[in-house]
Amino acid sequence: MSEADRRPISQRSHSWAKWLTRVLVRSGLTPNFISFTSIVFAALGGACFYAIALATSTGDRIMLCIGAALFCQLRLLANMMDGMVAVEGGKGSADGPVWNELPDRFADIALLVGAGYAVAHLGLADASLGWAAAVAAVMTAYVREVAKGAGAPPDFSGPMAKPHRMFVMTLAALLTMFDGVLGAPLAQVFGWNSSAGAFLALGLWIVLMGAVFTALNRTQRALAHLRR
Repeated sequence: MSEADRRPISQRSHSWAKWLTRVLVRSGLTPNFISFTSIVFAALGGACFYAIALATSTGDRIMLCIGAALFCQLRLLANMMDGMVAVEGGKGSADGPVWNELPDRFADIALLVGAGYAVAHLGLADASLGWAAAVAAVMTAYVREVAKGAGAPPDFSGPMAKPHRMFVMTLAALLTMFDGVLGAPLAQVFGWNSSAGAFLALGLWIVLMGAVFTALNRTQRALAHLRR
């Protein structure tokens, strides 16, 4: 994997990231296995999102919100560390590019669909909202890879690239701890019948619309480059 094919991530230069890379390299874990763990983290995050809608106590709900936010960030960490172990740690393999991309797509689906079923259970939207957000998220990567295959440079631009999607859903999970108070005005604005899950619903709408715009924006940028 060349440097041009990697997503620009400022955290790679931080001392803690370099330390963790050395630890993972010495542990014998392969970049492909680390890539796979991102699916596990995302599946757990999606389960936490859905379980938020089923929680019957405030304590359980808070713990699930924190869990969903944590697993969103662990998914991102795994996505960064697989590349660092492969490149900086010198443990890349011929099938690495496949493992670098495919788990990301399953991870997006698991997280966003889990949140979608949560808002559906709470009566704020149909579960198709989560599926639509997941499809739009996958399309951002699909456009990048198709354009790259045609000769355009890899485009990791936003406004709703993977780190941005995870930021939105992490923030939505944390704000859901307070949606009994903070969510009431939001529910009133959008005409929802409950404030419970209002931030999850809003987060999914933001991801959906932002990802659609990102896919279109990347398409336009790729076409402009190829025409030149």
